[in-house]
Amino acid sequence: MFDIETLEKWDKEYFWHPFTQMKVYREEENLIFERGEGVYLYDVKGRRFIDAISSLWCNVHGHNHPKLNRAIIEQLQKVAHTTTLGSSNIPAILLAKKLVEISPSGLNKVFYSEDGAEAVEIAIKLAYQYWRNRGEKRKAFITLSEAYHGDTLGAVSLGGIDLFHGTYKDLLFETIKLPSPYIFCKEKYGKLCEECKDELLHILEEILRSRDDIVAISLEAGIQAAAGMLPFPRGFLKGVRELTKKYQVLMIVDEVATGFGRTGSMFYCQQEEVSPDFMCLGKGITGGYLPLAATLTTDEIFEAFLGEFGELKHFYHGHTYTGNNLACAVALANLEVFEEEKTLENLKPKIEHLTKRLEEFWELPHVGDIRQLGFMAGIELVKDKKSGEKYPYGERTGFKVAYKCRERGVFLRPLGDVMVLMMPLVISFEDMDHVLNTLKWAIESL
Repeated sequence: MFDIETLEKWDKEYFWHPFTQMKVYREEENLIFERGEGVYLYDVKGRRFIDAISSLWCNVHGHNHPKLNRAIIEQLQKVAHTTTLGSSNIPAILLAKKLVEISPSGLNKVFYSEDGAEAVEIAIKLAYQYWRNRGEKRKAFITLSEAYHGDTLGAVSLGGIDLFHGTYKDLLFETIKLPSPYIFCKEKYGKLCEECKDELLHILEEILRSRDDIVAISLEAGIQAAAGMLPFPRGFLKGVRELTKKYQVLMIVDEVATGFGRTGSMFYCQQEEVSPDFMCLGKGITGGYLPLAATLTTDEIFEAFLGEFGELKHFYHGHTYTGNNLACAVALANLEVFEEEKTLENLKPKIEHLTKRLEEFWELPHVGDIRQLGFMAGIELVKDKKSGEKYPYGERTGFKVAYKCRERGVFLRPLGDVMVLMMPLVISFEDMDHVLNTLKWAIESL
């Protein structure tokens, strides 16, 4: 056996954490979680925290949910994993059918992977090979500045956050970058509006009109989450879809962060009645239980890969755990919980309450902006509210606020100096208020 002090030592000695400056991590006291119950996480010292970021945006119905637990146990008693290279399994089949049923019409085929970056990587390769299989040589992708689609090289190529992606620029394929809609609109018009949406779509149309080698345009669904919660003007996604159809270019929509209720509907695409050529899913697909992702696409794309074996048209891509039995079983149970507990219906008043409570943060002298889409929100901290001057990156202001919140039992992980709120969809109004009151207190304190 081992004591807590030994565990903390081993953590800092052996475990290299993602998106973490390990020099700093090794100098600080850090949380080691041991168990969860509902929206609460408990660390090895017995302290309780509200999981206000849904364990990196993936927990939906809370931790230790009995139905999700049971789904894994029941499948585990049958078989944990079987390959889907040339064979299949029951949970993967049933989940594929269910995903097609709840997704925008026309998305009839499902390709599994393990995380959102892989789902995007698959969409990139499928889109590229689609044109190749049709005998067309296309290689250019359009994406947005400040985009984030994951950390594999193809997904990074579509990205546009220099802090995350700049180091690897020599390894990436080139893309055509549209301005980030939120930044473009705020700088030019001071707000999200019809004028800025139309201007952005005009810029896109000029690109599409002048190029005949565009494979696809890739963009997140409704909001650039990892960029600091930067929403799109309403109707922008729909306008992009209309242009891709007009100029016969494919559309990849990344619903990894926004899918499974985060924006108030199962998928944000449904709010603008958009059915893309590819929709990438991850995070909440299993309720935050096991790694799983999916790339949904159309019959037209699928059929371009059909042919005799010797034609070499099929998709040479896959992973060891593609369509894993356990992950698909719990994903099915996750979707059943949505229906049984009326998760989306119960979420609507919570979104309204969050919107109302966020207004209070404008009063704080170091809050420079507040951004929200559905149950996703970001509160940006600034050094000078009048000028918009930001804090120096090395001061870690956002992290200081997050660590302060721990004193009152709230676990947060900021994006730089943007305090992200991505609470489990089942959180109570009482716990929501505790999160918001604590965050407000922490900002005022620091």
